[in-house]
Amino acid sequence: MAVSFPPNLSPAVQAASIQEYRNAAASQTAPLRYPQKSIGKDDDYLEIGVIKYVPPGFETGKNNLKLKTGTETNSNKKARYTIQLPIPANIGDTNQVNWGNDSMNPLAAFASEQFINVLKSGKLGKGIADVYNNTASTAKEIITKGGGQDLISKYFQSQLVNSLGANTTPEGLLSRASGSVLNPNLELLFSGVNLRSFAFDFDFAPRNSEESNVVKQIIRIFKQSMAPKTGSNTSGAGLFIDAPNVFILKYKTGSRDHPYLNKFKPCALTSMGMNYTGSGSYTTYGDADKTPVHMKLNLSFTELNPIYNEDYDSNVGKDAVGY
Repeated sequence: MAVSFPPNLSPAVQAASIQEYRNAAASQTAPLRYPQKSIGKDDDYLEIGVIKYVPPGFETGKNNLKLKTGTETNSNKKARYTIQLPIPANIGDTNQVNWGNDSMNPLAAFASEQFINVLKSGKLGKGIADVYNNTASTAKEIITKGGGQDLISKYFQSQLVNSLGANTTPEGLLSRASGSVLNPNLELLFSGVNLRSFAFDFDFAPRNSEESNVVKQIIRIFKQSMAPKTGSNTSGAGLFIDAPNVFILKYKTGSRDHPYLNKFKPCALTSMGMNYTGSGSYTTYGDADKTPVHMKLNLSFTELNPIYNEDYDSNVGKDAVGY
């Protein structure tokens, strides 16, 4: 079957050379859609917009030290390409934060509190000496009154046996002798955030030359958009590599955002896999392009920024399940 240009391209573009066709196609605003069908008001799909990445920079807020984020600099931008695909069979989201074990014995806690007070007072030089003296004095008082003289003796014992090739600690010796250790005050504490990742699988089985060409464009756009740029058109060509484009993902119903499914922050496309023998064997149509009969596309996206509590207070978070 003969390959034809999709109808959203102008006659001037269709008459252009291959390279001109690629450049002109990049400027088209009409979405590339697979399968080629009209979208009804109740039809659900995944819309992926491709935008040029804008780095967050180092600008901080006027009244705080909060840096700008990639989400802020890359949101609400006009897409260079828009791709509309069926919602994959398996979709979901996983929100994670990091919590980890942390321990601090009472003496270390006391010293930390003293040091914080020194920082607040501004008397750093004399204050550090006071922290040392106060902590030592408090430790001596606790050990004496608490019947913890063994801790001191165990310290010297551990130094002696370690000099003979052992590997132990005062706490270890104390535990062996009395079954007691300094209270570690073990606590699960918040330690950081994670970035969410999303993987999507799509099946392409073009039914005609129009869909064949659209699928080819979609594959090429994903490949080229996720690739870094050498800056070959600039004076610093070869010295730097520019970031790839990034992606705006939206679940949609008709022309509106999906009223239930999760929202996305701007994403980087971190992995793309193509299988041109989706049915397990090499089969193509008998056209000039030799289009494979069945192809499988796997895309892995990672959001540019973590999800925060305040994100759910925005308008986008008040719709559906939020992020």
